Amino acid sequence: MSRLLKYAGIVLGAIILLLVGGVAGLYAWSGAEIARRAPLPTHPFVAPTDSAAVARGEHITRALTKCGDCHGEDFGGGVVVDDPAIGFIYAPNLTKGRGGIGGQLTDAAFEAAVRHGLGRDGHRILIMPSKEYQFLSDEDLGMVVAFLHSVAPVDREAPPLRVGPLARGLYAAGILPLFPGDAVTHSDGVVASVPVDSTAEYGRYLGSVGCAGCHGTTYGGGAIPGGPPEWPKPANLTPTGIGHYTFEGFNRALHEGVRPDGTKLDPFMPVRATKLMTDVEIVAVWKYLRTLPPKEFGAR
Repeated sequence: MSRLLKYAGIVLGAIILLLVGGVAGLYAWSGAEIARRAPLPTHPFVAPTDSAAVARGEHITRALTKCGDCHGEDFGGGVVVDDPAIGFIYAPNLTKGRGGIGGQLTDAAFEAAVRHGLGRDGHRILIMPSKEYQFLSDEDLGMVVAFLHSVAPVDREAPPLRVGPLARGLYAAGILPLFPGDAVTHSDGVVASVPVDSTAEYGRYLGSVGCAGCHGTTYGGGAIPGGPPEWPKPANLTPTGIGHYTFEGFNRALHEGVRPDGTKLDPFMPVRATKLMTDVEIVAVWKYLRTLPPKEFGAR
């Protein structure tokens, strides 16, 4: 019996050592990944400064790209994830107030952050949805930057970020895209504008920058990859999911957060942003969604 216990103790100790070594290796590798930098874009980018551009930029920022969901309605920063296993992810203060980075960012630096997911020194930005924002036209992004330059200063210091063990493991397994900017083509070419009109083409553009991040590139909905388990699962927007909607029902859902049967949408759905969309934008998105092939729920 004593020999058996001794053998069991040796095996258990070896397992513990392997686990400790594995965790240490994971932290060493993921730490190097988190610190890794990428080349900054070299193309010039200059935002407009006129009041019309600022006003249009505010609409795009609040209603379409929904930047306030992470950075706060005042753009002074906010908590994105606070979970012991996943980590603590905080969207920075974009204003020129104390603790803000707005006063330090040039037009080109804003463009690099938004469309490429890169900081001023080339560090890759955690959870920045550049995979979607890469499709923003130069014109629209210029107006977004014009607006962000104009927002009122907010004094709010950003707490230190922390990437937890589960997030590191999921990233190593290719499940959690900690750096969505890695999926960006980083093209130096101009991103052309799409005419603002109630067309499916404009709806496709609006969906790519404002809907696909949660509902998936095929709009099949389902769990957001790598998101905490308590996050709701976005709806299937293909005909399989909302084929029974009329335009009136779709319009009401975006404006009031209510389904055709009268039940309320989950608060995770950013109705505070979609209710600001214009009639032209809503019609365009509706027309585009009606062109999608049916997908099973969760087919992202």
